[in-house]
Amino acid sequence: MNNHTTYALLVQSQEKGRAIMETAVYITCILSVVVAIFQFAGQPTPDPFAGFNSPAQPTPVVSHHVETVLDTKS
Repeated sequence: MNNHTTYALLVQSQEKGRAIMETAVYITCILSVVVAIFQFAGQPTPDPFAGFNSPAQPTPVVSHHVETVLDTKS
């Protein structure tokens, strides 16, 4: 009397095209991960300081011009 469990029967069975289908599913999963990585890598990096410059408040101009005063007493 052969006493096989359902799991053992499923493991032992060889369906036609099963290996091809599993390979196709694995390749599809791997390709989707690769495409997602390239999409993420292709996005431009946002400038973290882009929001700090306001056009309503102009940048002050600083002059480093120093006047020298000569005190000449004769």
